[in-house]
This record gives sequence, C-alpha cells and structure tokens, in this order.
Amino acid sequence: MPGLVSIYDLTRQDMEEIFEDTEKRLNAQPRKELSGKIVSLAFFEPSTRTYLSFETAAKKLGAEVIGFTGEEAISVAKGESLADTVRMLENYSDIIVMRHRFDGAAKFASRVTSKPVINAGDGKHEHPTQTLIDLFTVRRNFGFIDNLTFGLLGDLKYARVVNSLLRGLKAFRPKLAYLISPEPLAARREILEELNYPYREVREPHEVIGEVDVLYVTRIQKERFVDEQEYERVKESYKVDLKLVEQMKKDAIILHALPRVQEIDRRVDKDKRAKYFEQASYGVPIRMSVLVKYGVEKA
Repeated sequence: MPGLVSIYDLTRQDMEEIFEDTEKRLNAQPRKELSGKIVSLAFFEPSTRTYLSFETAAKKLGAEVIGFTGEEAISVAKGESLADTVRMLENYSDIIVMRHRFDGAAKFASRVTSKPVINAGDGKHEHPTQTLIDLFTVRRNFGFIDNLTFGLLGDLKYARVVNSLLRGLKAFRPKLAYLISPEPLAARREILEELNYPYREVREPHEVIGEVDVLYVTRIQKERFVDEQEYERVKESYKVDLKLVEQMKKDAIILHALPRVQEIDRRVDKDKRAKYFEQASYGVPIRMSVLVKYGVEKA
C-alpha cells in the first residue's frame, strides 16, 4: 500500500493540505481519528525526538502504539531479516513507521507489506516528515515558501534531512539555494542533478550569509562516516555564532533539525532569528496530519 517513503511521494498540493491541516491542529483539542488503529514504530536506529513525536502523535489521535528502538531489542539481533520483521509488524499493526541505518530500507519495506510505511529516516537517503516540519516552519514565519533564498550549512553529503529538503523545495520556487559545506561534505551529484531551481556551492558562510532568508544548519554526523579520520578533519568546520548571525537579515530565520552538538553557539538561542525550537514543536502536529493521511485516507 502506498505510504510516505520519499518527499517525492507528495505533490505541492499534498504538502499544502498537510500544512493547512497542521494549522488547524495547533490550538485544537485532538480528535481520536485513529481510534482502533495500531501504529508500529520500527526504529532499527536509535532516536529520541522522532520516535517520541510519532508516539505522541499516534496517542493523541487515539491509536495504540507498539514498537522498538535499536536492533538489539528485537530478533534482528538473532539474524532475522528485515523482510521477516516487516511482515511480522504487518500482522500486528495498521501503519508502520520505520527508521533504518540503510538507504532504501523504507522503500524495501513498502514492497513487502500491504500496510502503509512512513519513512522516519533511512541512512543518508531521506527524512520526509522532517522536511514537512522544515517547510511548515518556513511557511509560518514568512507566510510563503516561494522566492526565498535558502542557505544549507554543514554536512550536505550524509545528512538525509538535506536530501529531503532539497527535493522538497522542487515543489516550490526558491529564489536560490546556497550549499555551504567543506569540500568533503559537499552535496552529492545525483541529488544536485535532480534540482529544478538555481543553487550555488559555497565554502565560506560569511560570503553569502547576508543574502539568506532561511539558514538551515546541519550536524556533522559521526555515525555516517566510514572513515573516522575523515570525520576528525571536518567535525568542527563551521560554527554559527553571534558574529555570523549579526550579518544576517533582520527577518531571516535559523533552522536545525536537532540534535545539535557544537555547530550553533548556545548564545544564538536568544536571538529572535533562532527558530529551531519552534521548528521542533511542530513535530507532533505535522506527524499527526501524516498519520491521519495514511491511516485514514489510505485505509
């Protein structure tokens, strides 16, 4: 059954409908729209925010929740295949929300089950519900997404949130995307070849920071590196500090999918342009909208 494996599974109209639905949920009492449903949270990779926000979203909607986080807690640790685990979850639940360390795992899962699969992050591939949160935050702060200049800063090679966001922006009309990273962490060619809007690769953020409307900061993820020496060389490439923020437009915003390590100075938190905690607060209502879309409309 169709689910949400990639942000490409959604048209602009689909995204706008999710955003409108999310707006209605922000200050409303949740309705038990998934009463009688069971949501599986199959997190083969550790997670805190994404797992808990999906769990909270499902419970607010009246669903029962089953699941795990980490392979050591399930039969995969004994050698069970991904396909067998997914088929087991199909017998127990109505929706499968899955996070996995391997690229393409969610797509594979969607092919071996008749239940909708929602991708909660697969390797360095995609994280579509995070992209919905990101774009919703932009929309709330500006009233629109089109014709804005985006700056994506940090790990653009391994960060799945970047891949999803770059792809998600194809449904809109960004003015320009600055891709700011050290050479070893530059965005992958196969992603850039898909884009239908202008972009420019940059090494130093101060060169373009004054033009950016949305600064999207990414953590340099040690767990994605095969070579630890490569990680050591780039781990502290950039830091968004007050000096850099002072060069930004007054109405610009700073986003981060979290967790952060050292890439944003904590003193920036008090700046009105820092919107990453606001961004995180939209995780539950966005995921409520997604669960309803695939748990009710696709039932």
